[in-house]
Amino acid sequence: MRLRPERAAWRLARPYLGRLLGAGLLAAGTELAGLALLATATWLLVSAAGRPPLDTLTVAIVAVRALAIGRGVLRYTERLAGHDAALRVVTEVRARLFAALAARRTAAPQRSGDLLSRLVSDVEAVQDLLLRVLVPGAAATIVGLLAVAGASAVDPLAGLALAGGLLLAGVVLPALAAVLTRRTAARVAPLRGALAGDAVDLTAGAADLAAFGATRAALDRTDARARELAGLERRTAAVGWAVDGLGVLLAGATSATVLTVALRAGVGGVLVGVLAVGTLAAVETALALVGAARHWARLRTGLTRVADLLAAGQGEPEGSAGGPTSSPGVELRGVSGAEEVARRWHCRVEEVSLRYRRPGPPALDGVSLDLAAGSRIAVVGPSGAGKSSLLAVLTGMVRPDRGRVVCNGVDLPDLPVDRLPRIVGGLLAEAHVFHATVRENLLLGRTGATDGDLAGAAEAAGLLDWVRQQPAGWDTVVGEDGGQLSGGQRQRLLLARALLAAPAGILVLDEPTEGLDPAAADAVLASATAHAGPDRTVVLVTHRLSGLDRYDEVVVLDQGRVTDRGSHAELVGRPGWYRDQWLRQTGAERDYLAIGA
Repeated sequence: MRLRPERAAWRLARPYLGRLLGAGLLAAGTELAGLALLATATWLLVSAAGRPPLDTLTVAIVAVRALAIGRGVLRYTERLAGHDAALRVVTEVRARLFAALAARRTAAPQRSGDLLSRLVSDVEAVQDLLLRVLVPGAAATIVGLLAVAGASAVDPLAGLALAGGLLLAGVVLPALAAVLTRRTAARVAPLRGALAGDAVDLTAGAADLAAFGATRAALDRTDARARELAGLERRTAAVGWAVDGLGVLLAGATSATVLTVALRAGVGGVLVGVLAVGTLAAVETALALVGAARHWARLRTGLTRVADLLAAGQGEPEGSAGGPTSSPGVELRGVSGAEEVARRWHCRVEEVSLRYRRPGPPALDGVSLDLAAGSRIAVVGPSGAGKSSLLAVLTGMVRPDRGRVVCNGVDLPDLPVDRLPRIVGGLLAEAHVFHATVRENLLLGRTGATDGDLAGAAEAAGLLDWVRQQPAGWDTVVGEDGGQLSGGQRQRLLLARALLAAPAGILVLDEPTEGLDPAAADAVLASATAHAGPDRTVVLVTHRLSGLDRYDEVVVLDQGRVTDRGSHAELVGRPGWYRDQWLRQTGAERDYLAIGA
């Protein structure tokens, strides 16, 4: 059964219920202060027209000043309390959503722009649900009830007329606004995600688009989406204008009705004026529910996307209402985080096949590996052979179409999502460097790492000398995606972060020495492998064959299949792709060293 997105948001907001309740009461107090201000000011003006003694107006004059000041103070306090609670919820949602996206196990390609839209726009839907729907709704309900009670105290029929107007303004019109808005709102969030993806493609992929002559087609596609989004938003704005116009007419009609009823009941002139103005203010407060309903209709698609991702990140089927799940085998083992670090992990890749798109060639086709605890396995092959896909399957980032990965007798998908990175992980292709300091990028690998831990990982990755040469040291800002670093420095930073994270079972390294000269590459590979320790398995993907003589087995992939395997000496000793590549690389490196000399 699918979990309603509002219920998912409510579960996340439950720890901050006290703060949200306080914000709702403050919002109600603000609206009540405004209503009382208008009623008191009306009474004061109408009474003053009769030129009574000044002392009879003193209390009203003081009340007007107090209510005016109090309304401003209450509004400020309400915004402060409401945003404090909402931002706390959003912070937690965004962290959980990031973790859920990072732990997704799917072979479907994900556009970074759409993921960014989910982390930004969709998460902000949770904030808007709290601040623009729940808080105004609670305030309008409280003010409406008290306004009806006050009008009924003057004249019961006037109170009944006001109640009818408030029901129309606070129930019928919001329902109409939600129905009209929902028709277009369901298309807006996915369209914004697609448009964000197009923007990322146009900026990050500008060079590739220009090289293939596809810039104009990409711009036209983006422009078409932008026009469609603008059209939907114009339609929504027109619907909102029409409903708001009905609300203004309704406020006037309700005030006129209350005024007529009060006059027929013989209510005094001063109180008639107070009822008329108070009715306008009360209906205006109720009309805030129209805006809340429109926001709710717009937010539901984004909230649904957030709820589905959070449910999937907890190990549930998308949209289910249950908690995290795991297989009986995992529960019986009862492995704690500390035990995961201490134990040895033996994993097997059994006849794994993977295809990203159909029709299309397989990325992996019947690949098997035996990863004994503490072993050193290298995976080589030409570009596009399936090496990175194999690591993606091994780390649980994608699910294979056939076959399985088993670690200590447990299928990889059955391992709890939060524990999987502590068992297998490392440096994967397209790892991201954040626009932050060296320290902050490294701490993503292990939050509580000390400077000594950072230095150890950086030294193993060959980065420590460079860090010490920088004036800011660990606090050196590396730029967007490591733009202030050279290619080799960026790769060493990523390698240091992977070594710092140091999963307990298997450390995977995808091209860890890319961008380094031959001597530096040999030194970094040797130190990184040694840093892994004797009990941790290392799976290395590389195009460079130097240094693989220290590995227990070398597996050659081509077109997703294992075409050869054995030790470095065995593969060099027999004809095949490995020996040809070895001879080619050693010859090229001799020429490189000769030129350098």
